[in-house]
Amino acid sequence: MTQFVNNHIHTTYSFSPYSPTEAVVQAKKAGLLSAGIMDHDSIAGAREFIEAGIKNNFPTTIGVECRSDFSKTALAGKLINHPDQHSCAYVAIHGIPHTQISTVEAFFKPYIEIRVKRNKLMVEKLNEKTKEYGIKLDYSTDVESISEYKNGGSVTERHILYALALKLISKLGKGSNLRKFVAETMKIALSPKAAEYLDDSANPHYSYDLLGVLKADMVASFYIPAKEECPPPEKLVELANATGSILAYAYLGDVGDSVTGDKKTQTFEDSYLDLLFSELKRLGFRAVTYMPSRNTIPQLLRIQKLCAENELLEISGEDINSSRQSFICQALAKPEFSHLIDMTWALIGHEKAATEDMNNAFFSAETISRFPSLKERIEYFKRIGKNNDK
Repeated sequence: MTQFVNNHIHTTYSFSPYSPTEAVVQAKKAGLLSAGIMDHDSIAGAREFIEAGIKNNFPTTIGVECRSDFSKTALAGKLINHPDQHSCAYVAIHGIPHTQISTVEAFFKPYIEIRVKRNKLMVEKLNEKTKEYGIKLDYSTDVESISEYKNGGSVTERHILYALALKLISKLGKGSNLRKFVAETMKIALSPKAAEYLDDSANPHYSYDLLGVLKADMVASFYIPAKEECPPPEKLVELANATGSILAYAYLGDVGDSVTGDKKTQTFEDSYLDLLFSELKRLGFRAVTYMPSRNTIPQLLRIQKLCAENELLEISGEDINSSRQSFICQALAKPEFSHLIDMTWALIGHEKAATEDMNNAFFSAETISRFPSLKERIEYFKRIGKNNDK
């Protein structure tokens, strides 16, 4: 029987159709063995996610994703894994012990507030572009209102463009009129698949498909680079170590056909991977997380080789933020990725053990002394994850 996991599910606490509870319900319904919450700059949905996992007898892991400023590293000036900004990289903190949720929440709270200021400026900039269409977004009414900001969630560029998508639907209705407006008036090139989606007024994913079209084309026209809201990697390494969590670099790789439909064909880290991994090792990263369906087998075999050489864990996850996306990553059925299932169980085991006692975390001095090799530790924590047997 094929086993599937997903450690990178967004919820309404960043951007997603799913509340933390609904994310767990849908993940179990889809046939996943486990699921991990991964919201941008926010861990506010983690407690609900954990509780939903307990109620549904479904293993979970918790984490948070954020952008990091690499401008003072050897990667300065490079397009790393952020499509809209150089010297900036997405990273993920996995396996946060439940006793450390408040600490992580407090760390990110000021960054969320700084992000709000930039969001408001981006809405103003977008309004300059859309005023010719008779459309204007109000930040509080149209953008913040569709987020969980008041409950500790973050507001992202997706919220801004989703608000625009809803305005367009309200103005033009769903179907060919809107598709023509997007293609002919807004001058956005549509793939045959996107045009088909927008022509179908009965499409249950309509607003998310429209969001994908807008995001792929319009971000550059209103995007303002993030600065103060992106902590340097050293601060994130410090946070992860202090909380017994696992800091992972989110590998993107050169993109061809976008999984989520909202990324253009573009080149990222593949031309300087040796330098990238050297910096990750120097900085103190513990893992690399990647999406098996996003890249080619040769790309990911190279990543696996570099992870082994640099003693970095491999964690899998497909970022879920649209109702059209499947919770199942079919690529995990390939033998090249079977170890990612084991690592997920190990992540679950680490989270259980570290929640009970931080000295039992995956990278604690005590654990390393007992199990010096990563392979030994993965096997040990996998047993805990599967059997809760220390």
